[in-house]
Amino acid sequence: MPKRYFRLYDNMSSPERWVLDDTLDAQGKPVGARLYLNAVPIRFGGRLRVPILHPGSPLDFSFADSGDFPVVTEKVASTLAELAPGDVQLYPAEVDSRSEPYFLVNVARLVKCIDEAASEEVRYGEPEDNWPDELGYYRSVYGMRIDPSKVGDAKAFRPWGYPKALLVAEEVKEALERTGASGLDFREVTGPSPISDEERAYKRRCRELLEPPPAARRAAWKSLGRLDEMAVAPRAICYEWPGHRQDWAIIHREAGRILLVSEGLSDPFIARMEPSVGFGLELALETEQAELPLNAIEGSWPYVLLERVSKEVVAQEHVRERAKAGPVLLAVAGTGMPASLVSAEGRVGVLLGQEPRSLPRLFPSPFGDVRLVTVKALPPAELEYALTRGVEGAAGLAQRFSETGEEHISRTSRQAVV
Repeated sequence: MPKRYFRLYDNMSSPERWVLDDTLDAQGKPVGARLYLNAVPIRFGGRLRVPILHPGSPLDFSFADSGDFPVVTEKVASTLAELAPGDVQLYPAEVDSRSEPYFLVNVARLVKCIDEAASEEVRYGEPEDNWPDELGYYRSVYGMRIDPSKVGDAKAFRPWGYPKALLVAEEVKEALERTGASGLDFREVTGPSPISDEERAYKRRCRELLEPPPAARRAAWKSLGRLDEMAVAPRAICYEWPGHRQDWAIIHREAGRILLVSEGLSDPFIARMEPSVGFGLELALETEQAELPLNAIEGSWPYVLLERVSKEVVAQEHVRERAKAGPVLLAVAGTGMPASLVSAEGRVGVLLGQEPRSLPRLFPSPFGDVRLVTVKALPPAELEYALTRGVEGAAGLAQRFSETGEEHISRTSRQAVV
């Protein structure tokens, strides 16, 4: 009978559970890579310490260090030491505010066993990931399936190429469950593939369409300044966007300015399953760094404004087509926006498609050129000026902005040019 193996997850289902922070050594320095996948045991001068990131109900099994290392109670550690003594290394650790002993578990045994054909989806690491060979080859593995014939005598191990996954043999799973330990979540990685051949072929076609555009966008953004890899902008599945993914990027520019850009409006229409540039544009709003706090992007007025503009662009074909030709006036809801931008009617005006000297009009993508449409916030006086003059009003504003040398820059304190 074929052996069965399971991926061991940290059970996150309880809203009352605790969340552990990064492990620290006796000097207060993060352990991190010094412990991760070291086949030779490491000695530490003093006991390891695990801070609690979010207090809550303690668990017998929890992941620390952003999911890299299990932190376990003595009954879990004893079970692993008994059934998989050659596969795991146990390090005594103190968990803040807890008196009982805990152990940090390092599963250092790697087994080359991922069955790519049977897994739901695998994505390969790219050269720009800069991953050392011993730490990974796959960027992600969904619906993982492994080949049991390649596991050998390993009882607790990590799959070569995707070491973030922790796998255990069925006998280890059953023994851990008998202890009654909390925090364990097992999902089988052997047996039939989780998806059909037809589903796999469909996913492959989706990847072929959706994976190339982000690389092209990133190359374009990097040519405009420093792309912020750490800033966390809201992401969402949005079925109104061509590829169903709504994303944003932050670019640090000269003179202390920040450029917030949309990512996904130029994705191919996944419903059509054919190459395209989607709506053919991405939106860009440039402002002062002080106006866009990187620790609260979602609540900032530049993000709120750009997100509202994106909804209008997605919903109204005539708006996006005119914006690509530019410039065009648009007004969106002013709820929650700075008072200096909100008109008496509760709206905020924007000028779309102003062509600045410091940004490209187009940038290349694998399926065609994409228009970079700027979004400039208008104080109420400029909105009224443009509304009373129709098409000539938008063109007049664009001309005046060009004369100032800051055609597309948005500021809450800016004086109106009319």
